[in-house]
Amino acid sequence: MSTSSESVTETSGRVKGVTIVKPVVYGNIARYFGKKREEDGHTHQWTVYVKPYRNEDMSTYIKKVHFKLHDSYPDQNRVVTKPPYEVTETGWGEFEIAIRIFFHDSSERPSVTLYHILKLFQTGIDAVPSKKPLVTEYYEEIIFQDPSPLMQNLLTNTRPLTIGPWKHETDFEEKKEKTLQNILNAKSKIQQEINDVREKLKLAKEGIARFKTEIAKSQTSASSS
Repeated sequence: MSTSSESVTETSGRVKGVTIVKPVVYGNIARYFGKKREEDGHTHQWTVYVKPYRNEDMSTYIKKVHFKLHDSYPDQNRVVTKPPYEVTETGWGEFEIAIRIFFHDSSERPSVTLYHILKLFQTGIDAVPSKKPLVTEYYEEIIFQDPSPLMQNLLTNTRPLTIGPWKHETDFEEKKEKTLQNILNAKSKIQQEINDVREKLKLAKEGIARFKTEIAKSQTSASSS
């Protein structure tokens, strides 16, 4: 979370100059049954979720989370009003799930919507069904710019969600470091390629200049003879 050191509450009801960032993790975990269920052909049990990146109880500022499932489910609209914000179901296919987050202060904004493609199957040529849980999750930030006084209070007075260790299936810090390193490596490679092209261009220009000089000398010799 980050806030500015100075803030002013205007008559509009906004705390100007304040930015609060709430990082969240959303995604799903899926477990393969090992075969299709005879009664419905379902192959997996899965759980879709949204949870805080840090150890904090989001119910302080989140009123409810609405999960919109595929229309083939009898009740495709699932509303969760307290942590954990998740829905567990069974199925056989992958589809997009809309995760709509509502806040206690409705004057802040109507809602924030995240979109997640439910992942059940491993990808790749050598991928085979496995009973090992498959986790697909992402990092996102909800940014509150110039929040209302009420929302600022709700956002800055959260309590720990658990007293135990808090971690995610994905090591996002490691993923961040690897991504940054890949960017730096790519940048270095591109710069080297640019330098190589510049050197080749320089040599080509020098060759052209020498060629033009030789042509000029030949023309001079031919005209004087």
